[in-house]
Amino acid sequence: MSAQKLDSCVPAIVELLTSKRLMALGPGKPNEAMRPRLTALTAEDFFTVQAVRDRDEANACLAGLWLYHDFLDESHTISQSLPSPSGSYWHGIMHRREPDFDNAKYWFRRLGHHPVFEPLREAARQLAKEDKPHESARFLAVQPAWDPFAFVDLCAACLDGISPCTLLCQQIQQREWELLFEYCSRRAISD
Repeated sequence: MSAQKLDSCVPAIVELLTSKRLMALGPGKPNEAMRPRLTALTAEDFFTVQAVRDRDEANACLAGLWLYHDFLDESHTISQSLPSPSGSYWHGIMHRREPDFDNAKYWFRRLGHHPVFEPLREAARQLAKEDKPHESARFLAVQPAWDPFAFVDLCAACLDGISPCTLLCQQIQQREWELLFEYCSRRAISD
C-alpha cells in the first residue's frame, strides 16, 4: 500500500504496513510481534482524517490486517460477521489460504463480482507477462475478467506441488490484498 494511501490511517496502522510482507499462499506463521498492536485496533480509531462512516468496511480493513500478518483465525472471526461483499471477499481469501479451497469458492460465489476484480485482473496480467509463467498460469495473461475460482485452483496446484507458480501467485495475492484494503479504506470513510 502506498504511503499516500496511508495518510488517512492512524499511525498504528501505518506501522503495521510499513514493512512489506509477501504472504504465504498457505496459512503462514502468525507474526506474533504484531499481535498486541492488532488487538488494540478498533474500527472507531482506524482513521485520523475522517470519521468512520461505514463500520462494516472499517471492520473489513481490520480483517485484512489480521490476515496480512497471518492470523487467520482472528481474520476469520471478523470477516464471517460482516454481511458486506468485502466481508465475503476477505472470508474467501482467508479460506483460500487455510487451505480450504471448497469453502473459499463458496465465499467467492457468495461475493459475486467485486469492484477490485478489474484492477486485479490487470495486475495479474502484468505480473504474468513479466513472469512468463508455467502453462498452469497462462490464463492470467489472457483472461477477459478476473476469475477468483481459477485463481483458487492455481493456488491449490501450487500448494500441491503441481504448479511451479508459487511466487507469481504470492505476488498476485499481495496485489489483491492491497486493492481490497484500499477499497475498504475508501468506503469506510466516504459519504
